[in-house]
Amino acid sequence: MGKVTGFLEYDRQEQKYQLAGERIRHFREFTLPLDDSDLKKQAARCMDCGIPFCHGPTGCPVHNQIPDWNDLVFQNDWEEAARNLHSTNNFPEFTGRICPAPCEEACTLNLENQPVAIKTIEQAIADKAWEMGWIKPEPASTTTGKRVAIIGSGPAGLAAAQQLARAGHEVHVFEREAKPGGLLRYGIPDFKMEKYHIDRRVKQMEAEGVTFHCGVNVGVTKTFASLHNEYDAVLFAAGAEDPRNPNLPGQDLVGVHYAMPYLTQSNKRVGSEAVADEPILAAGKHVIVIGGGDTASDCVGTAFRQGALSVTQLDIRPKPPEREDKLTVWPYWPTKMRTSSSQAEGAEREFQAATLGIEGKKGRVIGVQCARVDEKRQPIAGSEFMLKADLVFLAIGFAGSVKEGLLAQSGVELDRRGNVIANDRDYRASSDKVFVAGDMRRGQSLVVWAIREGRQAAHAIDTYLTGASDLPR
Repeated sequence: MGKVTGFLEYDRQEQKYQLAGERIRHFREFTLPLDDSDLKKQAARCMDCGIPFCHGPTGCPVHNQIPDWNDLVFQNDWEEAARNLHSTNNFPEFTGRICPAPCEEACTLNLENQPVAIKTIEQAIADKAWEMGWIKPEPASTTTGKRVAIIGSGPAGLAAAQQLARAGHEVHVFEREAKPGGLLRYGIPDFKMEKYHIDRRVKQMEAEGVTFHCGVNVGVTKTFASLHNEYDAVLFAAGAEDPRNPNLPGQDLVGVHYAMPYLTQSNKRVGSEAVADEPILAAGKHVIVIGGGDTASDCVGTAFRQGALSVTQLDIRPKPPEREDKLTVWPYWPTKMRTSSSQAEGAEREFQAATLGIEGKKGRVIGVQCARVDEKRQPIAGSEFMLKADLVFLAIGFAGSVKEGLLAQSGVELDRRGNVIANDRDYRASSDKVFVAGDMRRGQSLVVWAIREGRQAAHAIDTYLTGASDLPR
């Protein structure tokens, strides 16, 4: 629990950022880590709260033992803290960078708006573990002779692959793109997480026996049936990539794009990969981003780094309160005003703004027609306004997984939202020896949830193949 009186002695302190004017000049990570002495003080703030909601069902999806590794950091036992952290989370350097930290919202000290800086400490533990050489391959001592195919190398697929390889199975991961990582590599910008974090995990997993097959699109360049026949179990972990279509007038104009192709292009360009499609670039343009979530925010930050003249983000939701009513929502995730680092770089934010249509001239976008909405999100007559636009991104979420190809060939049953039907106990899909985890099962969600599902699916597959499993759920 750290220091008994630590939460009274030390104020909350998080890692700082480079100034916005500096960080928009590059795509590198821009956080300025705390030193060990400050981290020790932050870990000391973890109080003896009795019931640690931070790692319960309302806090951390992977059930990180947060009070335990906070105490170990306070005791200066970083190596044991790293072991503890990795016992529940395969990739804490990912979540320490890109997780929105529901654990901090569930922290008891958040009742006073001063939660423990859990995310900052988690990243520091993971980074120190790599720096000190404590993270090494952990190959299985014995093999089972069973072969598992994993389709998709995002956080769910990677977590499942590592767990199953350590259980002694022969694991093959099939990835459509040129490099492993899925959404981690091609959806999340480098300024939030540089890709060497993925590369060194892939190298570790290859040393543990995982084989990666990149440039293989199962359901397109390789049939599902051929894969299904070759392996004892198949895990679907290809994400929820089908963008929600708003069917806006003018949506087909030149300069209107879904968010993910834009982010994927940018990430490939930053990673020195070839970009085959027509370039989507924000330099010298007035950019409108439709949507209020993390993907929209990533578009904002990417556009600024490409040299956009202005970026405006449209959110149909009303402007939330600066602070939530703790007694009605804690320890759950609250609706309150949040400003991402990308938004803080100069974005204009329009709340209660519906997009009525997109205006064009000679086939190109020139503006976005908007209106204010009422509490039912219906446009209010007379509130219409126009925003100038040279480039428009649609970032309003996803409607499940792509149906063509893999899902159509496998014949697995889908729910009404387009997700593959499977429960969170055995992760079995309706087709024989097929399992599913991550966004393909639960819909668009957080990276930390994908890691949890990958770990639990690995336990289920191990049990299916051998009759029992020592893997944690």
